[in-house]
Amino acid sequence: MMFSMSRPALAALVLLMPALPAQAGLDELLASADVAEGEKIFRKCKACHTVEKDGKSRSGPNLYDIVGGPVAAREGFKYSGALSEYGGEWSPERLDAFLEKPKDEVKGTRMSFPGLKKPEDRAALIAYLASHSDEPMGFGAAAAAQEASAETSAETGAEASAETGAETGSEEFGLLVAGPGAEETFYACTACHSEMIVAQQGLTRKGWEEMLDWMVEEQGMSALEEPDLSAVLDYLATNYGEDRPNFPTPE
Repeated sequence: MMFSMSRPALAALVLLMPALPAQAGLDELLASADVAEGEKIFRKCKACHTVEKDGKSRSGPNLYDIVGGPVAAREGFKYSGALSEYGGEWSPERLDAFLEKPKDEVKGTRMSFPGLKKPEDRAALIAYLASHSDEPMGFGAAAAAQEASAETSAETGAEASAETGAETGSEEFGLLVAGPGAEETFYACTACHSEMIVAQQGLTRKGWEEMLDWMVEEQGMSALEEPDLSAVLDYLATNYGEDRPNFPTPE
């Protein structure tokens, strides 16, 4: 038996349905963006990009003054033809679309990053990038967060890696076990692939060093600099050595 409903009844039913909450637009998200959170999200980008003024390019260009700046214009960096053709400026709207799904927004881009699904994460990252400029855009509490970030970095210094390893568990770093160097390893590796690839390996420290050299020479990975390189190698040798003490097993 087929069920039918008159138009007046259907209209009344629609009116009685609860309205779905409106999704915040980009302007609203940027106005309330957490720049400090954006700094944390940028860790996913650090393997390929720097953001400091006059910072050198890695496998990706330096991103200082990127928000509002011209596309594919960092001097000395060789961009893909697709990104050069994309042209124009990196407005917050275009950055938002690119950061959501890079390969959908710029078909043919060489950037391997899969994107950020959450709009609030993209807004936080854009606000953080915008704070690194000669003329910063005032998204959220950008100025206050940037000052707080600088103070925090100065206070924590070399202790950051050890404290992070002690205080954070596998939830933040996926399958990687907590410990000194977990943060550097996670963000260096997951910029291009899952941490599962690391967790399934079992190599000596020299073996890991050769693996990283191969990734740089053959796969286009940016070379890790000190102190991150030593932190990553020490972490891998300790937690993912030949005896494979932390090989992931089904629960």
